[in-house]
Amino acid sequence: MWNLKKKSYNAGALKPYSSGDSLFLFLTFFPKKTRQQYEFLIGGEMLLQRQALLSLTTAALVIGSQMTSSQAHAEDLLVKVSQPVSTSRMAMHLQSQGLRTEVLTDQWIHVSGQTQGLEMASFLNSNSVVHVQKNYKIKIQENHNLKQQLADYLALNPQAGINPFAPSKKDNPPIPAAPVEVKGADPLFSKQWGMNDIGLRRALEVNPGSQIIVAVIDTGVDYTHEDLVPNMWRNPGEIPDNNIDDDKNGFVDDIVGWDFLDNDNKPYDLAATSMNDLLNGGNPGHGTHCAGNVAARAGNNKGISGVAPNAQIMALRFIGENGTTADAIKSIKYAVDNGAKVLSNSWGSEGEDPNDPDNQALREIIKYAADHDVLFIAAAGNGHQGKGYDNDTDKDPGVPASYDNDNIISVAAIDSTDKLGSFSNWGVRTVDIGAPGVKVFSTTVGSQYSDTVIPILNATWDGTSMACPHVAGAAALYWSSHPGKTYKEVKDAILKSARPIPALRGKTVSGGKLNVEDLMKL
Repeated sequence: MWNLKKKSYNAGALKPYSSGDSLFLFLTFFPKKTRQQYEFLIGGEMLLQRQALLSLTTAALVIGSQMTSSQAHAEDLLVKVSQPVSTSRMAMHLQSQGLRTEVLTDQWIHVSGQTQGLEMASFLNSNSVVHVQKNYKIKIQENHNLKQQLADYLALNPQAGINPFAPSKKDNPPIPAAPVEVKGADPLFSKQWGMNDIGLRRALEVNPGSQIIVAVIDTGVDYTHEDLVPNMWRNPGEIPDNNIDDDKNGFVDDIVGWDFLDNDNKPYDLAATSMNDLLNGGNPGHGTHCAGNVAARAGNNKGISGVAPNAQIMALRFIGENGTTADAIKSIKYAVDNGAKVLSNSWGSEGEDPNDPDNQALREIIKYAADHDVLFIAAAGNGHQGKGYDNDTDKDPGVPASYDNDNIISVAAIDSTDKLGSFSNWGVRTVDIGAPGVKVFSTTVGSQYSDTVIPILNATWDGTSMACPHVAGAAALYWSSHPGKTYKEVKDAILKSARPIPALRGKTVSGGKLNVEDLMKL
């Protein structure tokens, strides 16, 4: 199993190891006396590990020479080492050289710092370092129309930029206990055109589903929201607030998930409250809106219903204004290792660096999810500057939605008239299905509900980001009702039950839109 524990090493505290240990020391960087002390313990592995560092150094120098100073992660790398090279020992040594390191998996290390400054005694050509890539930036799928509306409005009303359009919230509030459930109709369900369009009421009459964990990997979740708190995942192996890693998974008091952006146990969705903040890339409460579409509690006399109203929401925060591939990897791995079966991913980028087109690290962690029978639901992308394009043929396809991992379901956005959203990407080979993604009504931060981000602008919640959690919820609803199915069978059922619409014919794998009523009748 891969180990996500963060480890710190003190180079001055090294002690001799027994000859049976897998010792990682690059002796060319140690004084002669120290080398003599350890050489007899290492044997043949010494050369392999030494070659690994030298290969990494050379690769880092090459990558560094290709980057410009304007690229944010010029010295922020992901490194894959071949086995049996020890990632923990490599991390230890790189830290002794003044670099910051983090073991992500049993083959991947996150390395940052002055990589170009590593001194080499010589160069040994080796395959011990398999791949070196940048730690790519990742963003939530941008609502270009919202950004343009903001820019136009603030150009005419510059003072409005500093005025709050929503009440400010304190970050990381205490995690409330699960409430005592109250029965009653969801008073705002009629505002959810998407839930009505996909046939949710009739689907829940067939089978309301049961508990299954869905990881919302996003900007966090308002875990205090009245319609989400009943369905927040509660880590069964953890005792709240005792400051102990009770389940020994490497995370202390991870009750509802983890915040990989700030590295704490409160993955709260801290939303921007001013127009200036939003214009500069601030988070509008993206993860909370997505979480409501997945699994807002139904029949509790409050608000709305998610597609899977009995599912559990695991909150994983890794994006603020930006996120990174390293934090995405940690989020996905945490979700898989802690029992999530469906991952909702309303984030991505428009292609990757043309000098390094293969984000191998992200592809491999998605494969790790597949190897553990986990579905990865992805937003197809919101086009170039808000204009949708073909992920099959564009030189910068939306990723990770267009990857060929077979556990991905890539989702386009449609509106209430069955038209493809003007911003939505498509692709008859790389986009699987359409789902509601224009003017979507859902939960918002502070126990609120809306289909509008900024009321004064009438700027609505639009995007493949909104479509993606509908399909994540559908996967959870069906899978919880058919727990013996595999991820491939769940994916096939979702695509098979899609209702054909002209807008998606020849533009998606299924040629149709999500329909959970038909899905639950399979």
